[in-house]
Amino acid sequence: MKTNYFLIAIAVVLSQAASAEDIHFLVPGGAGGGWDSTARGAGMVLRDTGLIENVSFENISGAGGGKAIGTLIEMADYRTDTLMINSTPIIVRSVTHLFPFSFHDLTPIARIIGDFQVLVVRSDSSIRDFNDVLSRFRENPRNVKVAGGSVRGDLDHLSAALAFRAAGEDPRLIAYVPYDAGGKALAGFLTGEGDVLSTGLSEALPYHRSGRLRIISISSPQRVAIVDSVPTFRELGIDFEFVNWRGFFAVPGLSNKTADQYSAMLEKMLSTEEWELLRSRNGWQNLFLGRNDFVSFLEQQEQEVSDLLIELGFLREQPQ
Repeated sequence: MKTNYFLIAIAVVLSQAASAEDIHFLVPGGAGGGWDSTARGAGMVLRDTGLIENVSFENISGAGGGKAIGTLIEMADYRTDTLMINSTPIIVRSVTHLFPFSFHDLTPIARIIGDFQVLVVRSDSSIRDFNDVLSRFRENPRNVKVAGGSVRGDLDHLSAALAFRAAGEDPRLIAYVPYDAGGKALAGFLTGEGDVLSTGLSEALPYHRSGRLRIISISSPQRVAIVDSVPTFRELGIDFEFVNWRGFFAVPGLSNKTADQYSAMLEKMLSTEEWELLRSRNGWQNLFLGRNDFVSFLEQQEQEVSDLLIELGFLREQPQ
């Protein structure tokens, strides 16, 4: 029987095209946190708008996201269809050596959104705003336990420390209660662990809306429409702004062609009505950066975070 090499070639091309339409999203933390909601939201929008055909999700918790990054690197040959969500902590945890990886070990694809940080109290708390928090802290720093979904010196701790520092207080005196990811932090905080919760706006928003928690301050430059009753730190006289970016990374060694396709796909997603509905509902800010600009941004933030952590005493200055 004569082999039809033309048909075989067509079959190979079609199989490759089909696999490119399947995206597996890797979340380096548990369900319910900001990474999880962003990855799952993006995946569902990509599928519902026809930008991809099939989507799947996987949560790998542990080591502040390090376990998922290690898995992605170890299985690079088999994970070319995988996009891992991450954010500012990939910078913080690498410069503080909380895990032995950095963005340099992966293929950055695109930055897509920013999520403002908020301080939250339980609905029955007597704390009205951040000034009340500061009053308690000034009486005795141990009177204010700050919970967060990251280890000490990482995102939730760091953003709270910056707010206290901007208010003229010593951030090293904060009594910080760490959790592995935002979902666990919210669950623990609701049971009474901690006095104030430092977290992302999108994570706190459902609890704020339901009345189970109250957002008392937000790190945006102006009030955010979706929580327009919440004052900014600046309104309270505290010179502090902060936004936690979120973006996607792929396996090391991914071809430029595939990486560019993924980046273009995500940029197109941000212009859809489905994404705009999801974005506005969660209070996210579109902050798209394509591959090259994303790498430049990461390199700049790596240096800025390193300098800041040294200043705050969370990191020793490296010898020249």
